[in-house]
Amino acid sequence: MLTTKGGKFFLDGKPFAIYSGAIHYFRVPREYWEDRLLKMKAAGFNTVETYTCWNLHEPREGEFDFTGMLDIAEFLRTAQKVGLYAVVRPGPYICAEWDFGGFPAWLLKDKNMRLRCNYKPYLDCVRRYYTALGAQINGLLDKNGGNIIAMQVENEYGSYGNDKQYLQAIREIMAEAGMDSFLFTSDGDCDWMLSGGGLPDVFKVMNFGSRAKMLLKKLDKYQKNMPYMCGEFWDGWFDHWGVKHHTRPASEIQKEIKDFLDMDASFNLYMFHGGTNFGFTAGANCHKQYEPTVTSYDYSAPLTEWGAYTPTYHAIRDLLCEKQGIEKGVLPPEPKLQYVGEVQLTQSAGLFENLPNIAEKHYAPAPESMEYFGQNFGYILYSTVIRGKYEPAKLQIEGVHDNAYLFVDGKLKKTYYRHKNPKMENGDGFSVSLGGFKDEKRIDILVDAMGRVNYGKHLYDRKGISRVMLGNQLLFDFTVHTIPMDNLEKLQYGTSVEKFPKFFKGTFKAATDADCFVDMSGFKKGCVFINGFNLGRYWEAGPQVTLYVPKGVLKAENEIVIFEQEGTDRSAVVITDTPKLDKPKKRRWFWQK
Repeated sequence: MLTTKGGKFFLDGKPFAIYSGAIHYFRVPREYWEDRLLKMKAAGFNTVETYTCWNLHEPREGEFDFTGMLDIAEFLRTAQKVGLYAVVRPGPYICAEWDFGGFPAWLLKDKNMRLRCNYKPYLDCVRRYYTALGAQINGLLDKNGGNIIAMQVENEYGSYGNDKQYLQAIREIMAEAGMDSFLFTSDGDCDWMLSGGGLPDVFKVMNFGSRAKMLLKKLDKYQKNMPYMCGEFWDGWFDHWGVKHHTRPASEIQKEIKDFLDMDASFNLYMFHGGTNFGFTAGANCHKQYEPTVTSYDYSAPLTEWGAYTPTYHAIRDLLCEKQGIEKGVLPPEPKLQYVGEVQLTQSAGLFENLPNIAEKHYAPAPESMEYFGQNFGYILYSTVIRGKYEPAKLQIEGVHDNAYLFVDGKLKKTYYRHKNPKMENGDGFSVSLGGFKDEKRIDILVDAMGRVNYGKHLYDRKGISRVMLGNQLLFDFTVHTIPMDNLEKLQYGTSVEKFPKFFKGTFKAATDADCFVDMSGFKKGCVFINGFNLGRYWEAGPQVTLYVPKGVLKAENEIVIFEQEGTDRSAVVITDTPKLDKPKKRRWFWQK
């Protein structure tokens, strides 16, 4: 059991320092868990840390999934097998640049829902999730012979709120669910964060990315004679679309880690291995403007997105092995990569023509959000026909989250990106001039959900649109198609479809023992599927150009499907052994000026 005494940690009665690194099981293909954990152990770490992802574990209310990449118990058992302890951070909110901070989208169907506070309907949902999670991992608590030595209460709560009744409720629900390990809270280095996010008798750790010797001593104001620990030491950073790829020199990280070791302080490296936001799981920030996160979660971590060693890995390994008197042995092998080459895209399928095959149709008197219709991820299409005689007027589409394509009588009229919005008085959205007409006019609005906000006051980030007006007249009577992109095997293809958005399909041969990357140069915006697995989003805005393809996705004969939203003149795509994460388009987004 982990305990504290005299300003130090003790594990099973012996002095102990926590040298931890973050690996999120839900961002790493299951077949690579052992490889990444062995590489962590070989670098001198003794503990792995992970969040849990409520949104994937309970994708529909009351329905739970702990299989495949979501088998957290197996991930923890694998860590124990290679000789690592574990720190588990069950949220319920995790931030993590993950869609909606890990909350399931169905929470937003209730327009009265109140998150991260002492609100009974919300806490009832947390209790159900924690009960299911506890049933999976309680046998792996250290008191039960497992490797979980500590668990977190909420997550950086002081950055969001100050509801102590809520924090206490989360603590009590954890205990009810059997998750009664050594508990801690983690917050940023500001007094208001530490004051708002902690509980008097719960151990506190601090999160930061530099100046360990100065910042850790600040904890003395909040707890006496306790060990120093950094709950998240940020060794890199995540990327937003349209912004340069973040990197950090190995020498800088080495200096910071040396400071921890000189202080006999514990730390958790965030991230040790970032992995990938497969599918539509990447989140977004929203401070001065909306900023969606890219598919890669490389994070400039010691192990790359595809599991390769970096200079940072070797620098940290040198320090940790020397500190603990560990002899450095032969490292696990580097990842094997393959070059497949050019893949011809021989078939295409129009989105609008395939709505009956891949979308669910709904009727709505007025526009409602994606969550209202029970949709977690993907795209949503709002359609209406205006009948009558109308003078020229402004067509206004309001509450657009996030990107939208407006079609008038089947022709693209406007493309809207939420992050470039000048903030209309009535909320996110846009307007276009519509000429006068008589008889009827068809309006279609395709909305691309780019990731729910995962941090801050804009957490209630419902996707879709909220209102459509022509002049001063509200428009009603909508047909809505929810398009989650989870059943593309039903697509009907032809040899040539001119209109975008559309799907492309091709086939290719590949080895099944090596990873690769799909190079999306020449394509504008969309997502890619291989053998039905959603690799994630791409966007010409950069910085990410390639999408990572783990070997477990591949077969001897493979099918690739690309959903291109905006247009391309390419009839082939290249699958390569070379990643490209650092080449943003030459234009600069307004927030970079």
